[in-house]
Amino acid sequence: MKIIELFTKEEESAIVAAIVAAEKHTSGEIRVHIEASRKGKETIDRAVEVFQELEMHQTQARNGVLFYLAYEDHAFSIFGDQGINEKVPPGFWDSTRDLMQEAFRRSAFAEGLIAGIGEAGRALKDYFPYESNDKNELDDSISKG
Repeated sequence: MKIIELFTKEEESAIVAAIVAAEKHTSGEIRVHIEASRKGKETIDRAVEVFQELEMHQTQARNGVLFYLAYEDHAFSIFGDQGINEKVPPGFWDSTRDLMQEAFRRSAFAEGLIAGIGEAGRALKDYFPYESNDKNELDDSISKG
């Protein structure tokens, strides 16, 4: 399966719209990265590597969240930077993962991502509310590897 076949144009637009909507209420940053394979690495290790490659650690409040999918490996991970990880309650990312996984099991990948983005957006809003001087520090588009 090619990356382009994973989502329709409408689904990709809906995912980006979910990111934009979530970020309207927070200084936090959300990205989605999709690639075929984890390149022989553990999923979380590859997610951390992509997080660094996308320079998500450069946000002022260290409040970036990456949703990483390796579709040929049937693997995904959610990685939050230090700032957000210090704020969310224990198990937050696990419950977000479970919510997404429920949709993924039905091959509803866009639905799962949108649900996860919504959960991350609510947490970011609670802990890093939008302020008038906030700027969008990272691209909202889906990155592909």
